[in-house]
Amino acid sequence: MSQNNPAESFDLVIRGRVLTAEGEAEREVAVSGGRIAAIEPAGAGLVGERTVELSADEVLLPGLVDSHVHVNEPGRTEWEGFASATRAAAAGGVTTIVDMPLNSIPPTVDVDALNVKREVAGPQAHIDVGFWGGAVPGNTADLKPLHDEGVFGFKCFLLPSGVDEFPPLPLDEIEQDMRELATFDSLLIVHAEDPHTIETAPQEFGPGYSGFLASRPRDAENAGIAAVIERARRTGARAHILHLSSCDALPMIAEAKRDGVKLTVETCPHYLSLAAEEIPDGATAYKCCPPIREQGNRDQLWEGLLDGTIDCIVSDHSPSTAELKGTGDFGTAWGGVSSLQLGLSLIWSEARERGIPLSRVLEWMSSGPANLVGLTRKGRLEVGADADFAVFAPEEQFTVDAASLRHKNPVTPYDGKTLTGVVRRTILRGDEVDGETPRGQLLRRGEA
Repeated sequence: MSQNNPAESFDLVIRGRVLTAEGEAEREVAVSGGRIAAIEPAGAGLVGERTVELSADEVLLPGLVDSHVHVNEPGRTEWEGFASATRAAAAGGVTTIVDMPLNSIPPTVDVDALNVKREVAGPQAHIDVGFWGGAVPGNTADLKPLHDEGVFGFKCFLLPSGVDEFPPLPLDEIEQDMRELATFDSLLIVHAEDPHTIETAPQEFGPGYSGFLASRPRDAENAGIAAVIERARRTGARAHILHLSSCDALPMIAEAKRDGVKLTVETCPHYLSLAAEEIPDGATAYKCCPPIREQGNRDQLWEGLLDGTIDCIVSDHSPSTAELKGTGDFGTAWGGVSSLQLGLSLIWSEARERGIPLSRVLEWMSSGPANLVGLTRKGRLEVGADADFAVFAPEEQFTVDAASLRHKNPVTPYDGKTLTGVVRRTILRGDEVDGETPRGQLLRRGEA
């Protein structure tokens, strides 16, 4: 895997079970200058100024990349902030996040707003942080300047986002923006629910989940995705479907990919580990848009991952205060699931029950999101990559205690759930993340 001088001393050497793209084996991993310098079989005798010997029940993984996180700072820092979000991410083995352009004030829809967010994030980041730009009505002229300043792509909504300062983009403007983005090969990421379908769905809310589920039908998601595919097909632009929850859309997505449409798709832990039938009355911690659907739908999403129709799994961590989230009424509660710290354990708990190896989980949660945003040195455990690691105990169980999570607000639908797989430490460019000293860097497209 590498050529090394036996007398060479590295900054750090880690010995134990290591999971790379070539499989899991006993190996020695050497780090120099924040990057992986060598990967050798056990017994190679690599020498480091610091040495870590993994326990027998631990495996070294590439750090996770979460490309869908709402940090909300500045403007709604009481919901979440960069210090708390990046601590929570690190506690879950995530070494890179890409922050969404909305719920913060101002939203990231021009270069001035991006600079505000960077100024706030830089001194607080415990892991590496990149940024999405926003595509809203009237800001087409801002897209190229934001791209040049290093955003990883642009988010838009087909319907109201939930915050007034980030309005939805009409389909004619989506096509206009796609044509603009295609000229510099940027990416449009889309919350794809059709507003007309939702406007005509029943809107009867209260403590029961079934009413909320009926208000966000699969047809709305299916129609929205179809509209995005049509415009990506016409313009040749790259498009990405956010937080897929409707399995009905999988055939049209697969067809579009076969036809050469530049389309990628993500889903989230809540759609893969929860089911509508199990949501108790008044449990508004489960509310998100699009909604958590039925068990059969969940199983089909797993099939979509296994056959490659879905490209990656990301958190869509969208927190709020306990007061906004915990109303007990699915019509008034904030829609978003907090899971930034728990993603790997949630997905591994489900995957192992389905006979899916840990290596596939890492494809969906590390290299997959890194590839989506073009981070060539992230999400992979190979020579030359950044030395970002998670030390993971795949057989250890724990029970989620919302109050002990690093998220700012102790609200999660997973409270009390027993999961398998514990992240014991997280390493960023060769240094352990301690939650005290912020060592994260702000990432720009094309630089990592």
